[in-house]
Amino acid sequence: DSSIEKIHDEDGDHEGRFHLFGRQMPVHSALGGGKPADVILWRNKQISGAILAGSTVIWLLFEWIGYHLIPFICHSLILSLATLFLWSNLSAFINKSPVNLPEVGLPEEFCNTIALHLTHRVNRAFFNFREVASGKDLKKLLYAIVGLWVVSVVGSWFDFLTILYMSFVMILTMPPLYEKHEEKVDSYAERAKAELKKQYSSLDEKLLQKLPKVPFLGDNKK
Repeated sequence: DSSIEKIHDEDGDHEGRFHLFGRQMPVHSALGGGKPADVILWRNKQISGAILAGSTVIWLLFEWIGYHLIPFICHSLILSLATLFLWSNLSAFINKSPVNLPEVGLPEEFCNTIALHLTHRVNRAFFNFREVASGKDLKKLLYAIVGLWVVSVVGSWFDFLTILYMSFVMILTMPPLYEKHEEKVDSYAERAKAELKKQYSSLDEKLLQKLPKVPFLGDNKK
């Protein structure tokens, strides 16, 4: 009963105050819940630590030793297949039970969920691109330019694999840190959001509103 009351109290608190990214639910629920959220938030430290360590080893192989992705996958499969094949054939001679390989298959519901999620994200990206390209929202245009510029600058510092590894590390480190210091981060984020709105309002008043209005094609036809 106390745990249920705590959850209700957290839900009420989440609805009453400002949260990063407009979130209105606990961090675990916002990440989708289930095992993926448990891994990201380090509910199971062994699995999360093993994933982080494995990704670090792979990144070091690629970046420091000069290994490449396709040879790494092929060599790993060769080693795994050869080991399992030899063990299956030699197990009878050394009185050991053969390896019981499980039948692995992705559930159809899981694949459909991933496909729908990706479809929604891609369609949303196309919609935002069309909104910006149509010239109807100057605010979105500025956000897009700043975002693409930041990505281009960061991309010039690192290669794609390093950026991918850094993103993966951030996924496994930032959410648990945010959950631990949620109230402080939300408070600073609220202040930053208010300051950004203030600066944008000042820019809009001093510059954007003074720009000449370009009539649309439909208005020209009329």
